[in-house]
Amino acid sequence: MNQQQKIQNPETQVSKTPQMNDRDFINDLLTTEKYMTSSYSMALHEASHEGLYQDIMKIFSETQNCQRELYDLMFKKGWYSIEAEDQQKLQQSYQQFQGYTNQLPSGGTLQ
Repeated sequence: MNQQQKIQNPETQVSKTPQMNDRDFINDLLTTEKYMTSSYSMALHEASHEGLYQDIMKIFSETQNCQRELYDLMFKKGWYSIEAEDQQKLQQSYQQFQGYTNQLPSGGTLQ
């Protein structure tokens, strides 16, 4: 069985008290920004008025950028980790994707 390797920076220590600490606040903000970008994305799919679409797109971009900055901060401080994927699984996914693109009318080539 292959053990997943965590990719994580050294963790910045925060006080362990009942009160929210910096990590808790940033995690709460990150969760909110993720929810907001998902909601704005749905609104973009359904906006029929071009002006409204452009306004939502601007807000979406700002929210997405904020979400990324919060993610980067949490990762930098060691409060967010990701799992390294097995190279064989990556290769299998790549081959599967290649099979899908070969089924496209353009033969998988971008135009």
